Amino acid sequence: MFLYIIKRLYQMIPILLGITFLSFLIIQMAPGDYLDQLKMNPQISEKTLKQLEETYGLNQPILVQYFKWLINAIKFDLGYSFSYNMPVLDLIKDRIGNTLFLSITSGVLAWLLAVPLGVLAAVKQNSIIDKAVQVFSFTFMSLPGFFLAFILLFFSVKTGILPTGGAVSPNYDQMSLFEKILDRLWHVSLPAFVLAITSLAGLVRLVRSVMIESLQSEYVMFARSKGLKEKDIILKHALRNALNPFITILGFEIASLLSGAALIEIIVNWPGMGMLMLDAVLSQDLYLVMGGLYIGAIMLIIGNLIADILLAKLDPRIRMREVEGILK
Repeated sequence: MFLYIIKRLYQMIPILLGITFLSFLIIQMAPGDYLDQLKMNPQISEKTLKQLEETYGLNQPILVQYFKWLINAIKFDLGYSFSYNMPVLDLIKDRIGNTLFLSITSGVLAWLLAVPLGVLAAVKQNSIIDKAVQVFSFTFMSLPGFFLAFILLFFSVKTGILPTGGAVSPNYDQMSLFEKILDRLWHVSLPAFVLAITSLAGLVRLVRSVMIESLQSEYVMFARSKGLKEKDIILKHALRNALNPFITILGFEIASLLSGAALIEIIVNWPGMGMLMLDAVLSQDLYLVMGGLYIGAIMLIIGNLIADILLAKLDPRIRMREVEGILK
């Protein structure tokens, strides 16, 4: 397993380099930079602007700027934010926890609902329950997440049932530990529900199709011929052998949740990485944009690595095949 993890980490280095280089190139190709906004201020002299260019290295070639940024980024020195006047890493630390909390909460909710619904639809194939689950799945797969967020936001504003902004209440510091947990869950409920529903729709279809295939396999038929209970056949045989595709898609789900969270955060005013990145792009804050993309890429790579490790742990054939490739 150690060799398998090392190989996966080695393969992810060029991916991270490619993501950061392309992102840096695209940002630099955009017309203007952060200093263009300062140039419109008559109180800022030309000499000051040149000093800022030299300080931030904006007057150097793109490749030189990128490799300087990369060397510092490896040490997690992500530079200084132009617009916030503070280190980029400190800004990201303040926001990344909220994004992770939102993504994890919605992911857990989606999987907790997708597995039982998908299994139930597969066991009751072609029944009213199965058709209802499929209608639900197709409906929310066709409905864009941002549109659902707008609907729920409008509903929350009109009714006041759910909070419409912020991660905690104003009196959060005076609450007990249990009250703080409930308060955070209450505030995250709206964006987490939107992300969970949009993710759930696709997951239910996957679980259903994989379970139908598993229930029709030879080992399930053999288990039934032995007279095992249907409950044990479904949970211990069919579902267990159908886990591989679920784990495989886990990495993609992490990626989709993180990318989808950014848009939902902006719509519902959730103080996460999405709002921070939007402000950075609008103000052309180069190092803040790159820092956010860098941390986001690392999170996605770690998510895919976790999925690969779980898959290898579940199926030893994958692990042995990878190890044999390394030894050759």
